[in-house]
Amino acid sequence: MLTELSIRDFAIIDHISITFKEGLTVLTGETGAGKSIIIDAIQLLSGGRGSVEFVRHGAKKAEIEGLFTVEADHPIHSKTEQFGVDISEDGMVVLNRAITHQGKSICRVNGKLVTLGILKEFGRALIDIHSQHETQSLMDPERHIELLDLFASSEMKSSMQEYRRVYEKYRTLVNRYKELSENEQEMAQRLDLLEFQLHELQEAELQPKEDEELSEERTKLNNYEKIYQGIHDAYYSLYGEQKGLDWLSHAMTSLESTGDFDDSLAKMSEELSNSYYLIEELTFQLSSQMENLEFDPERLNQIESRLNELNRLKKKYGADVEEMLEYASRIEEEIDEIKNKDSRLANMESQIDELGQDAVLEAKDLHDIRKHVSELLAGYIHDELKDLYLEKAAFDVDISIKEGKQSDPVLDGKPVRLQSNGFDHVKFLITTNPGEPLREIHKVASGGEMSRIMLALKRIFSRHQGVTSVIFDEVDTGVSGRVAQAIAEKIYGISEGSQVLCISHLPQVAAMADTHVRIEKRVDNDRTYTGVSELSHQEKADELSRMITGAELTETTLEHARELLEMAHKHKLNK
Repeated sequence: MLTELSIRDFAIIDHISITFKEGLTVLTGETGAGKSIIIDAIQLLSGGRGSVEFVRHGAKKAEIEGLFTVEADHPIHSKTEQFGVDISEDGMVVLNRAITHQGKSICRVNGKLVTLGILKEFGRALIDIHSQHETQSLMDPERHIELLDLFASSEMKSSMQEYRRVYEKYRTLVNRYKELSENEQEMAQRLDLLEFQLHELQEAELQPKEDEELSEERTKLNNYEKIYQGIHDAYYSLYGEQKGLDWLSHAMTSLESTGDFDDSLAKMSEELSNSYYLIEELTFQLSSQMENLEFDPERLNQIESRLNELNRLKKKYGADVEEMLEYASRIEEEIDEIKNKDSRLANMESQIDELGQDAVLEAKDLHDIRKHVSELLAGYIHDELKDLYLEKAAFDVDISIKEGKQSDPVLDGKPVRLQSNGFDHVKFLITTNPGEPLREIHKVASGGEMSRIMLALKRIFSRHQGVTSVIFDEVDTGVSGRVAQAIAEKIYGISEGSQVLCISHLPQVAAMADTHVRIEKRVDNDRTYTGVSELSHQEKADELSRMITGAELTETTLEHARELLEMAHKHKLNK
């Protein structure tokens, strides 16, 4: 849920900080007070298009920051891993967006600078904004297949995974086939390049880890004097009259004579004796090292020359010798593939046909599942519309198969176009008037009907979308009476599964609020300011009374407001 929202120097807002709670929060206030500006700020926070016009006059930048708390199983966790954003153990995500007076946009997620595109990815997973005049995913035909699959997620999960596994293999093979077959001139040039590279790598006679071994040998030769002097000093500190070993031998002999009288001294004598012979062996090794150590300037020149050659090749073929050897192996396979292109293409055609038909069978499973769940969805939507006094409305899900090209895989003798989610094209169709044909949902005309249709769809899909906060910006425009009450109850129903923030002019919706926030505008020293305040129960009644009459409070309107609050309370108790 959206826990805290901070807005600074945004439009007419100088600085406000709003704490949001679970359930349904309704924001009300007079026209122009800044209600929709708050929604604009949240849209920017979720990756919406910014403008220098949003920066408050005289300020250097506008800044919006939102604190969200998410559960351990929320989809946002996959995005934090994908984009390398750290998330705290208590599931807190902070989105931050700043727009400078020069029009520059700065985005952060949990303090990490991100692109606007990445901020939008996080915003989509956390916030779902709906407004009366906005084209939204529920009304976008291109998104209907996603929504249907979301509704059918439990039934489709395993089938979708299997389809995508086969589809990815199919697409990879098709793309490789195109590369091999489409451009003879490019392929010939590619072959020349690869053969040159392979020849250069083979001429180099690379040996595994030779760059590391040569670098180590070069270090030794470059530091010959230091190494020799160190071994020399160590050896002559240990070996010779009155040197380390001589004194250790004297100590060993002295301690041996005490061992008969004290067991602990006998043990110490044995340890000293062992140490003496170890150091004596080390002395022999130092002597051997000193005798074998020699400085060979010619060898150093050879090493430098070879390392220079390896570094030249690394710039072209890999970070180390192992990567260059792997690259040589890969291009050798590609050369063989190009030289034997015709036989390879024939083999790939057979594999493509086989994988294509496998993918079609998997896509057919998805198609059948969608057909089944679409009937369930239509029933649920019809029930929701009936509650919203659109009982004569008819809803259907049209699922058609996308037609493919002649070279595409076939189903029942007809080519089909495979995509990442199968071969289906899904459209939501509706009619609100008996006798009228079903039409695409975004072509339904009436604003009031559109509000109710959108709420019906949202009521169903909010259970599956997993977003943290659902925001409605005056979606109840154009309705009144019993429809207004039905809309209020639907919005409240959505808040039972997701946090809902709602800007409304309907007293029925405001009465249903778990938290009621009033937005007010004031003028101070010729500057406009916006403020927010959470209303008490009595203040709610006063605000509802103003929403009913739009004028002075009267006992009649106050009584009506109290009645609305009581009705809302009873509705919640009966849920």
